[in-house]
This record gives sequence, structure tokens and C-alpha cells, in this order.
Amino acid sequence: MPKIKTHKGTAKRFKVTANRKLRRLKHRRSHKRLKKTKRVRRSFDKDLPVSKADDKRLRRLLGLRQKKRPGDDS
Repeated sequence: MPKIKTHKGTAKRFKVTANRKLRRLKHRRSHKRLKKTKRVRRSFDKDLPVSKADDKRLRRLLGLRQKKRPGDDS
């Protein structure tokens, strides 16, 4: 079987926490940033959780296994 390669563009944009959750940064971080208020600029520094709709696709791109569902003992 061939090895699964990590998608490097995805790996640079997303982080995996210790509990195997995916975190992302907000978009629109750099362009015309000085016009934005300080509060908005500070909010760009925080990580946000990845939506459930994107979770499965991103895990495949990052080469991670699917999260186990509760009650799945196989």
C-alpha cells in the first residue's frame, strides 16, 4: 500500500490540538489591516474551531484518522 501524503498547504493553515481537534485562523488577516479597528485586529490572533462539515475532508488531507465515535468499540 502506498503511504498517505500530508497536503502541505493544508498543514500550514490548520493546527491539531492535544485532543485531536482542528483549529483554524480567520481569513482577511493581512489586506487593509490598518483600516480595521483594534478590536477586530486582536480578534484575528485567536484560533477558531473548524466546522463539522469541513472536519472529515481536512482530516483526510492532513493524513489523520477519523475521530472515534462514542460507543464504537471495534
